[in-house]
This record gives sequence, C-alpha cells and structure tokens, in this order.
Amino acid sequence: MNVKNLYIACLSLLLCACSPEPPLHLYDEGEVALDLPVIDLDLHVYWDYTMAYGTDYNWESEWYYGWDEDDRTLFGELGYVEPSVFNLRRYYTGEQAMQPHLTVRSSTITGTHFRGSYDWGFWDILCWNDIHTLDGIQSLIFDEKSSLDYVTAYTRETMHASRYNAPMYTHAFYAPEPLFAAYEQGIEINRNLDGFVFNEEENVWVRTLNMQLEPITYIYLTQIILHNNKGRMASIDGSSNLSGMARSTTLNTGLAGTDAITVAYSSRMKHDVPYVPYNSPAASAAGAERVDIIGGRLMTFGIPGIAANRIGRSEKVKDNHRHYLDVNVQFQNGMDSTLVFDVTEQVRRRYKGGVLTIELDVDTIPIPQRAGGSGFDAVVREVEDGGTHEFELTRRKQRSKH
Repeated sequence: MNVKNLYIACLSLLLCACSPEPPLHLYDEGEVALDLPVIDLDLHVYWDYTMAYGTDYNWESEWYYGWDEDDRTLFGELGYVEPSVFNLRRYYTGEQAMQPHLTVRSSTITGTHFRGSYDWGFWDILCWNDIHTLDGIQSLIFDEKSSLDYVTAYTRETMHASRYNAPMYTHAFYAPEPLFAAYEQGIEINRNLDGFVFNEEENVWVRTLNMQLEPITYIYLTQIILHNNKGRMASIDGSSNLSGMARSTTLNTGLAGTDAITVAYSSRMKHDVPYVPYNSPAASAAGAERVDIIGGRLMTFGIPGIAANRIGRSEKVKDNHRHYLDVNVQFQNGMDSTLVFDVTEQVRRRYKGGVLTIELDVDTIPIPQRAGGSGFDAVVREVEDGGTHEFELTRRKQRSKH
C-alpha cells in the first residue's frame, strides 16, 4: 500500500441489520462494527520529497552506516513497524456534525475488528496505535483530560543536561515511540441507514470510511563519517542529541507543538566501513575509501509548529529554530570531547525524516590534551564559547577555520 496515501480504506461501519430500520438497538442505540486494514509502511515511499522539491530522494544511496543485527538488537528496526493493537476513541456530537465533543467512549482493539454501540447522530472517531517497546518502558504520555476535542502526545525530560533550548528546558527529552493516527469527523449513523450498502454475503449493511492513517512521529538516521581517522577517535559513549525538535504533537491534526526541545538518542561507532560517495558514479566498491562512522536512529515529533504530512508542493517549511547534533567522543589518548554540528538546513529539507549526514576530516581536528570533556567542541558560531574551535560544515567536506 502506498504509504504517502495510507488510508484505512477498509475501515467500515457494518450495521448488524437486514432492513432499513435495524431492530438491534438498546436505549436508542445501534450496534456497529469497525474493520481496520493491514498497514504497509515503506520508507522509500514515505520519504518521497518529490512534492516539495521536484526531485527524487533515495535515502539508501546516502546511508553508509547500514543496519546490522547488533543495531536491531540495541535500537530496534530501522524503519516503521506495523502495529497490531490500536486505541479507539469515539466522540458523540449529537444531532449536528463538527460540534464540540460531548462524550467519549474508549476501546482497545487487538487485531483489526471492533464492535460497539452508537447513539443515533454524529460521531468523530480517533484511532492510534498502542505502544510496544523492546524493554517494556514507554516514553510517550497521552493527555486526554485537558480537552475532549484533542489528544496530545508528549515525552518527559531525561536526567541528561542539555545546552540547547534553555532556559525553558535545561535537560534533553526522551525520543517518542513510533506513533500513527487517523481521525474522521462528522460520521452520521441514522435510522434510515443513509450512506450504507447492503452486503448480501454477510447479511449486513456496510458503510466505508476513508480515514487517513499516517505516521506522526518522524525517523531521522544520523551519521558522522570520519575521514582519515586512523584510530584517533577511538570510541563514543553512545549518547547523542538533536536539538530544536517539537516536544509534543496533536493526534487529531498531526500538528507538532510549538515548544522546542533537545531529543536524546543512542548511537554507535563502526570502524573500517567502505565508502563510495553516492554522487560519484565513476567510483567503485573495489577502490572504496575505508572510513569510521558514528551512526544512530532517532524518532521525533518533527519541526515545532508544523504538520509535516500536510506540506504541499509550493509550501516552504516554517522553521525558526536551529538544529544541532552532538556526540561524545573518546580519543586514543583517553581524552574526551563533545562534537557539535549545525544540521539545520538538512532537517528543514527532511522535514518528515530522512538521513542527516556530516563528513569530518579528522586531520583537521586538534586532539584534546586535558580530560573532563572540555578539550574542545567542534561547533558553529551560535553555540561557540571561549574554549571552543569553530568549524564550517559543508555537505561533503569539513574545513577548519583555524
């Protein structure tokens, strides 16, 4: 199924009756069944930026880090995984559509079938996947109490301090789990079965709804390619951060919250990886340069204040935030430092996820000579302090200004 146009195409309202006036109701209610389809998620389709930029985006050609069994064990699957359990919220608006929600009925669906009772009138339906994690610990928090009209998802702060997004937030936040949502308003269920079609095989009246089910958390694949490392950057502590991302999202609309936070995630270093630039067709794998790569995968709510799935061909991403990626590196001499890179333009171009690449020539990096993580930071001017070295990042090259 095309992910860009993910639809709950088979989401149906089946009224269990054989006549236009169904006898199966109690207290003026009708019993209704909903069927959810299988979800097919493909990064190649979802990360299709043709609509925004007019050019194809083949993320695999840019992704050198790979994703082996160790990565899957530590971090999970690279892309989206089809959920099997869903949360369903049914909101009754009375005799008029598009009204404030008066009541809510909560249900959990295991599989793809649900049957329940409905008052005659208009309903809004919200559906999102139940959360499953490798360690059983969930980062996502759902706020359903502040308003019956919206459900908001957000994550909490970690214990790790962050230099970004202060003074509002002084610590990094946990990355959210994969989240998919669909919302349909103004669904009329009336005694005349308007909009229903009789299914003779199942002996029921059927109405099909077109609810769009889509990811509202966005995957970023980060990689720092180390040229000429020669063992000088020996390892990392596994912790990384990406700043300027949204703290929350609204499930009903897919609109990210306006608060900007730093998202913490795990990374890993691979040594002696073959590197053939994707934009150099003459290069061959046989003569590939061997590089070390610091790579990772993180999930975010995206850029604050935008609904990434609603960006059209002529629209520009409205983003007033800077996005910094950092990683803690240990050098061969035992000293450690934090490398910080400005990836703002890359994040803006990949507003609903994709590959973020930094290429670093280690020959240009001074080896720190004192411990404590304060030897130097490779940073851009916006976060420069008195003890840092400033480096200018380009798409394919890292040049020292000193």
